[in-house]
Amino acid sequence: MKIRILAIGKLKEKYWKDAVAEYKKRLGPYTKLEILEGPEVNAPADIGEKERLRLLKKEGLFFSSKIREDDCNIALDMKGTMITSEDLADIIWEQGLMKGKTINFLIGGSLGMDPEIIKKCRCSVAFGRATFPHQMIRVFLTEQIYRGFKIIRGEPYHK
Repeated sequence: MKIRILAIGKLKEKYWKDAVAEYKKRLGPYTKLEILEGPEVNAPADIGEKERLRLLKKEGLFFSSKIREDDCNIALDMKGTMITSEDLADIIWEQGLMKGKTINFLIGGSLGMDPEIIKKCRCSVAFGRATFPHQMIRVFLTEQIYRGFKIIRGEPYHK
């Protein structure tokens, strides 16, 4: 089993990099976590919807080049289904550990994610209805993957 995070944009701030590195290190005994970063498009603050969709398609090329149909592809999207830590652990258990699929978590950039890419995913999930920086979501996600493995193994950490 392999878990990959496919994210638009690079983590620039040291505190985001350090947080992700910490959870990636903690995941070492459980799985190999691969993080791939795609190019982020520059968009003006007053972008129109037509231009936003055009730029999302451009970012979507990164995802299209990395995912396969037989992978378990999961889009992180604030409009997605709200999930619990246990729900995520179930996905990791069923799709990764039982079926041996590569699990790809897709994180769009500041404009969101191309709707056509979301359609190619097994599901679309949200960590809440609030808007978070996409850099912060990467930290949330790595922590939740770690928590998921702790839940699966019945190890202390998750309360």
